[in-house]
Amino acid sequence: MTAHSRSAPRTLVVGAGERFRTLHEAVRAADSGDVIEIQPGEYHGDVSVIDAPHLTIRGLGPGAVFHAEGQHAEGKAMLVVRGDVAIENIEFRGARVPVGNGAGIRFEQGRLALRRCRFFDNEMGILTANEADMVLDVVDCEFGAAPRHEGMLHHLLYVGAIGAFSIQGSRFSQGWRGHLLKSRALHNRVINNRLDDRPDGEASYELEFPNGGHNVVVGNLIAQSAQTQNPDLLSMGAEARDGMTGSLVLANNTFINAASAHARFVHVWTDRLAGEVPVSMTNNLFVGAGQLHLPPIWDGGGNRRLDLDAFAPPSR
Repeated sequence: MTAHSRSAPRTLVVGAGERFRTLHEAVRAADSGDVIEIQPGEYHGDVSVIDAPHLTIRGLGPGAVFHAEGQHAEGKAMLVVRGDVAIENIEFRGARVPVGNGAGIRFEQGRLALRRCRFFDNEMGILTANEADMVLDVVDCEFGAAPRHEGMLHHLLYVGAIGAFSIQGSRFSQGWRGHLLKSRALHNRVINNRLDDRPDGEASYELEFPNGGHNVVVGNLIAQSAQTQNPDLLSMGAEARDGMTGSLVLANNTFINAASAHARFVHVWTDRLAGEVPVSMTNNLFVGAGQLHLPPIWDGGGNRRLDLDAFAPPSR
């Protein structure tokens, strides 16, 4: 996308019978500050690179559904995003690339805000770069249906070593070998989400912070199926090195283990993180068999255990 000098932002409309038939055409014509609105419908092989100081892309009505159908931008994703971009009410399906990590969205620079978007059957739902000044904010989105072909792990959402990541009101399900949500961000806020791989998902971790980081996890349902590929539900610091540090706040979450008694609801790898790892754990419910692997000293209260057979799960 190239920038042209002009006075006021425009609204560019995409759809059958509109000036722009594809998102790719609208992105190429857009300037910084413009809004691209996409008429409801199915869009096939319509991939783009978004390189803009500021741009909003919005699906109208029930939303627009984009199918990759073998197409990709820069060998990476259906959308490659660099800039200050907001994307709303769009569904991404079927991303595949030759190296095996094709994403619905590849976020590489700037700030990205996602609202009411959906990611299904992608090798990666979202995959980010590793720049410390990047910010990703996700609200009311859905991730699921990890593809079941061999190759790289298919994480539903994989956040690299960026500065800040937040997610709220979102749903994850139907993982396969990869994690539901993996984040290497320095600061993470995971608030009021449903990370539930039951009944037949085969994800590894439901939630992972491999580098450690400073993590606030509040009000979530985090559940693993009997077919899980890894017994830990929440893992923190498994790949920490070179003095990486971390802290963890867990409050008002429900953890459900439908797998073996060898599961760990929370596993903080204190042997790999530098220094003390402050953990505050308050008013969490742990359902089913399993253990907690925490630092020797942690604070909190109001945490409860419950047998799986005695627990009536909330309706999906």
